[in-house]
Amino acid sequence: MKVLIIPDVHLKPWIFDQAEDIMREKDFDRAVFIGDLVDDWNRQNDAGLYEETLKRAVEFAKNHPDMLWCYGNHDLAYLWDIYDHPGFSDDAKDIVCEYFNILEDTLESPENIAILHRIDNVLFSHAGLVKGFVDDYLDDIRDGIDAVIDTVNGFDQNELWDDISPVWARPQYRNGFENMYPPEFFQVVRHTPVPWVLKQGNLLTTDTFSTASDGRPIGTNEFSWVDTMTREGGPIE
Repeated sequence: MKVLIIPDVHLKPWIFDQAEDIMREKDFDRAVFIGDLVDDWNRQNDAGLYEETLKRAVEFAKNHPDMLWCYGNHDLAYLWDIYDHPGFSDDAKDIVCEYFNILEDTLESPENIAILHRIDNVLFSHAGLVKGFVDDYLDDIRDGIDAVIDTVNGFDQNELWDDISPVWARPQYRNGFENMYPPEFFQVVRHTPVPWVLKQGNLLTTDTFSTASDGRPIGTNEFSWVDTMTREGGPIE
């Protein structure tokens, strides 16, 4: 299956317009969003932009109800009342929670929005499933990937508000990509901004749309793709 990866949006509703064009013009079977619809530098007082972004996400979901959505750490901060993020908006917190409920109702199944998804030989999450997290929280079921996924998707902030969790890990640093779990699966993540779509071993990092605190782009604003059977993937040309 050929999958379009939709990047961290961070209050950039135009990303969904571009994704719609790509889905229409290219031969993709499905789309996967990898988390962080909300928050951006110095936009916490712009509740209207939060609503515009979330409304556009729901519109995209209506057009593609079979797509998968991953929660990001910024999304979960609102759903779990953890208000410790740069850019967190007190003005928009009720809007965010309301629209995530609408988004869930719009999808083909409530299970289409979760922490961790698997399609064939590929795992999708905001930050990645690493061996250290499995060692700490999932050791007794580590040999069954579907059981691991189900268990992770049932976790709350007690397990997931951890630097090595699938919403917080940064395996791109210090060769951490060598400790992705299980090693035979390919993983697609975002969370860590990169200057271009970055492939390290069995890890594809795709956050090329984030900006620095002064608004300067960090990456190339490229969308990316993955083939879930062959595990090939990279930027969309």
